[in-house]
Amino acid sequence: GLLSIIQRLKGSPEQELRIVLLGLDNAGKTTLLKRLASEEVSTIMPTQGFNIKSVHSHGFKLNVWDIGGQRSIRPYWRKYLGSTDLLIYVIDSADQKRFEETGQELAELTEEEALTGVPLLVFANKQDLVTAAPAAEIAEGLSLHNYRDRAWQIQACSALSGEGVQDGMNWISSQIMNRKK
Repeated sequence: GLLSIIQRLKGSPEQELRIVLLGLDNAGKTTLLKRLASEEVSTIMPTQGFNIKSVHSHGFKLNVWDIGGQRSIRPYWRKYLGSTDLLIYVIDSADQKRFEETGQELAELTEEEALTGVPLLVFANKQDLVTAAPAAEIAEGLSLHNYRDRAWQIQACSALSGEGVQDGMNWISSQIMNRKK
């Protein structure tokens, strides 16, 4: 997984990592991607298909695949998982009616062979809304503590304001550095 790609790229001026960004529709994936790329986030359209952006962070080139989360697109997620170094899963923390649905999707994803051992960063997005559930409550509901086959982190954030996003990127960086040792 990540260790082998880092070892292969060791010594190159900028290491490249493939990150897949998933979550249900309207979770804030594209807003998060635009925030990571330092782009304007005031007008976002629902993703029909996918977006790809290269983001430079902590000396790495992150090739981030943002794939639409509409129910009709989700079966195709699996086609994008090959060679994934890190999975970012975005949850709308204020849409508690869909917690069960998003939890099922995440559980199915983490069982995919292509994602075995791949670190997981869950962004508990939309924390700026008063109806948002706290990240710890979401982690409990998703049973993240049961994931023993991978490193994982849940990060409260607001993709719109950017709050918490850099903390998630710092965790990604620490995962990469820890695996280099």
